[in-house]
Amino acid sequence: MTVFGDYSRYYDLLYRDKDYIGESQFIHQLIQSHAPHSQDILELGCGTGHHAALLVQKGYKLHGIDISQEMLDYANARRLQLNAEVASNLQFTKGDIRQVRLNQKFDVVISLFHVISYQTTNADLEAAFATAKAHLKPKGIFIFDVWYGPAVLNDLPTVRVKHLEDKNIQVTRIAEPTIYPNDNLVDVNYHVFIKDKINGMIDELNETHNMRYLFIPELKIMLGNFHFSIIKQNEWLTDNDLNLKTWGACFIVQ
Repeated sequence: MTVFGDYSRYYDLLYRDKDYIGESQFIHQLIQSHAPHSQDILELGCGTGHHAALLVQKGYKLHGIDISQEMLDYANARRLQLNAEVASNLQFTKGDIRQVRLNQKFDVVISLFHVISYQTTNADLEAAFATAKAHLKPKGIFIFDVWYGPAVLNDLPTVRVKHLEDKNIQVTRIAEPTIYPNDNLVDVNYHVFIKDKINGMIDELNETHNMRYLFIPELKIMLGNFHFSIIKQNEWLTDNDLNLKTWGACFIVQ
């Protein structure tokens, strides 16, 4: 089972306050600004398909890739909730973004919610960038977001606690970070407690998510190995320049 195996059961509840609508609109605007005739999107690390379902409703065809079958089960269930015409433009495939090859080219490749920061070694990053390059049409664009190194080191990660519930369960998630500054890595240790509101039973889940924070010079080198150039860099969800408080950085490369 992948790191997102058990976690996938509570993923949408834990992130129900995430602005998927605003984020999908942000991606749509970037596409319209930098590749306005785009029709096909490949999403690397699509998770439960929330961004994907919103983007196909804007008229795109989208193919989502994820390594977690559990996540894809939720994504396919979401797809079935769309009307038939829209759903026909959305498909999901199980695969490792470092290795998958679909024998198909796309106008746009996206990788959201720090999927690229989950590629913790240079080899992993280069493999993910190679996948993006292999699937892009000429003049296509690749959009991704990462943890921005200068901000992570300036505003160090701290323990965070999140409480959420729906009609069936109560969830408490404790995130305890351990930073490894010589490796540009943060281990986020998740302790999740799930209480069944009907029978009072409590389940416990422990997972560690290894995250890499990145710097522009290293990104330029690695992207350059695949003849990518950064054409825009800004704060995630805004047009603001990157700064020491910008944990979420968005890059458009071509």
